[in-house]
Amino acid sequence: MPRILIVEDEEAMLIGLRDNLEFEGYEVDTANRGDDGFKKLQSGSYDLVLLDVMLPGMSGFDVCKKTRAEDNDTPIILLTARGEELDKVLGLELGADDYVTKPFSLRELLARIKVILRRTANVKQDDSPQRVTIGQLQVSFDDFEALHNDEPVKMSYKEFEILHYLYRHAGRIVSRDDILDQVWGMDYQPTARTVDNFIVRLRNKIDTEDSQHIVTVHGIGYKLVL
Repeated sequence: MPRILIVEDEEAMLIGLRDNLEFEGYEVDTANRGDDGFKKLQSGSYDLVLLDVMLPGMSGFDVCKKTRAEDNDTPIILLTARGEELDKVLGLELGADDYVTKPFSLRELLARIKVILRRTANVKQDDSPQRVTIGQLQVSFDDFEALHNDEPVKMSYKEFEILHYLYRHAGRIVSRDDILDQVWGMDYQPTARTVDNFIVRLRNKIDTEDSQHIVTVHGIGYKLVL
């Protein structure tokens, strides 16, 4: 049973989300302060976090940033009442996997939760998942695992998705817009800057001083060279 943490300071919202998620069969834990939510993330094992942005004690952005700084790649969906594109982009750049803007449809939220849990499920097609070599990493896209010298390398699910898209189009130029559409979907509004920041993170994990595998094609996008 997937375990979900809700960090939300509006009591009615918190209770409503908890009750509906439990009705859907999820195990639910809650916190109504950002700092308390962060402590639970440090000590607990969750499959997904619903994280409000405006929280007492610590903002949702800070919770997200500190969580990723500790190499905790638990999927995070931000809940925000703000409509500014900058806030949404900032959340994604800090490592959030998705966002919904209040007021939101419960059906939409449940659908997004299911999509992320499905993508991040540790599903293996056989006992020895196929690995591919990309730069200095050995990557299994089946079980979201990356290794360097047989040691695990932490990567967010969005990083896996971007790398997988580049790998499927290896040797070909893909535009930033293509990556945005394929990884975030056409209904989202991250910017090219968001893609660039994720590419920087991937390069730091893939490339070496002697070789660059994600090549910038100026004015267009990127190309993965194997």
